Amino acid sequence: MKKIILLFAISLVAFSCKDETKTAEVKTEETTQDIAYASFGKEINDTDALTSAEMMEQYQTLKVGDTITSKVQGKIIEVCSKKGCWMTLDMGDDNTVMVKFKDYGFFMPLNAEGEVVMNGKAYVSETSIDELRHYAEDAGKSAEEIAMITDPKFEYGFEADGVLLKQ
Repeated sequence: MKKIILLFAISLVAFSCKDETKTAEVKTEETTQDIAYASFGKEINDTDALTSAEMMEQYQTLKVGDTITSKVQGKIIEVCSKKGCWMTLDMGDDNTVMVKFKDYGFFMPLNAEGEVVMNGKAYVSETSIDELRHYAEDAGKSAEEIAMITDPKFEYGFEADGVLLKQ
C-alpha cells in the first residue's frame, strides 16, 4: 500500500510541475475582395487570366491550324439567342473572338452580359475567298459587292472548357 501511495504522490508531483507554456496564436485574415462568379463547364479560377490586349498579342503569333491553351478575360458582345451555345467577345481595337464550348458540354445563359474569364484553346481560322463569295451570294449581295471580296477572312476563335461569368 505504501508503494502505491508513493507512486501516486510521485506522479502527482511530476504532472503538477510540468511547465506548460501556452503560446497564443494570432490569426490574421487577409481582406481580399472576392468577386462573385457564376461557373459554367470545367471548374476554373480567375488567377493568371490574360487581358484582352495580351490575348490579341498571342493571336498575332498564331497561324491557321495553331492552338494555344490559355485563360483569358473579355467582355461579352453577343450570346446565341437560341441555346447559349456560342458567344462573341470584344477584344478591343475592333477585334472580336467567336467562343464555342467544348463538345457542347455546357451553355451560357441567353441573357449573359458583362465580363467573363474563360479557359481553353485559342485558334485562328481562315475563310477562303471562294467561300466568302459564296456566302455573299447566298446573302443576296450584288455582283459588284461579290467582286470586291479579294482577301480571305481571318477569324479568331476560342474553344472554352470552363467559363466564369462575373455577377
